[in-house]
Parts: sequence; structure tokens; C-alpha cells
Amino acid sequence: MAVTGKTGGATAPLLVLLDTAYNQASWHGPNLRGSLRGVPLGAAAWRPRPGAHNVWELLVHAAYWKYVVWRRLTGAARGSFPLEGSNFFERPLRRTAAAWRDDLRLLDAVHRDLRAAVAATRPRDLEKRLPGSRVTRLHLIAGAAAHDVYHAGQIQLLKKLHSGRAGR
Repeated sequence: MAVTGKTGGATAPLLVLLDTAYNQASWHGPNLRGSLRGVPLGAAAWRPRPGAHNVWELLVHAAYWKYVVWRRLTGAARGSFPLEGSNFFERPLRRTAAAWRDDLRLLDAVHRDLRAAVAATRPRDLEKRLPGSRVTRLHLIAGAAAHDVYHAGQIQLLKKLHSGRAGR
């Protein structure tokens, strides 16, 4: 993982935090992207009960909140997320491998955007509160990493529950 940007020294630990929670080797077990690797379409769309979220919805939810953190760090206007809605998005709309791959690519793209925004954050701004918020940039970025790990754990559990159904 290359740390880029003029503030690489100050943001390097935050980039490591984001990347180990998302797609780089970590000691804590599967990260978010690792938890999604090799998930078959049926498992991605399966719900443990009616109304419960599935793996696919957790993937898009994670993408949305990476986007929100990116937007808050960059000051970008609301409404630029590529999907209509917010927070949780019903999935699948089309139960196809192509639709699953599209959402995986969306997650990767918003992670890259978030990483770039973190790398561009000035060290002196990390401890400043975001406009209209009691949260600092540092806490927002750390929370984004924690959010990925949290949902990676949920996805691992859903995968385990889904695979346990095969014996019934």
C-alpha cells in the first residue's frame, strides 16, 4: 500500500486503519472486502428472516457510508451518491452476477475516493470539528474504519448462517 499525498506522514496511520478494515491484511480476521470475497449470489441475497438485511444490502450500506464520510471530508454537496436513496438500499434489484459485481465495484470506488480524501486532509485539520458537527475529521475517519469491521463481522455471521441451512 502506497501512502500518497503531501500529508502522507500525518495521514499514514489513518490510511492504514482504513485499508486494514477494508482490504489489506489485518490481524483481526476478515476485513470488509475479504468477507465479501467469493460470496455466491444466493448467499448474497439470502435473508435470515423476512425484513432482515442480507449481505448484499450490507455491502451497499457500507458503500453509502464511505461516500458520506468522503462527502463530509471534502465538503461535496449531498445527492452525488450513484444510487437513489440513503443508508440501506434494497438488494437485489436484479439478482444477477453482473448486478452483484456492479455493487462490489461501487464499494471499491467509494473506498478509493475516501482514501484520496483522507490523504488530502491537512494534519492541522484532523482535530478540527466538521462544520455543523461535534465530530472531528479524525473521529469520522476512525469511525469509517470501525464501520467496515463491524459489517465485516455481520457478513461473516450471515455467511455462516446461510451455509448452515444446507444441512436442513
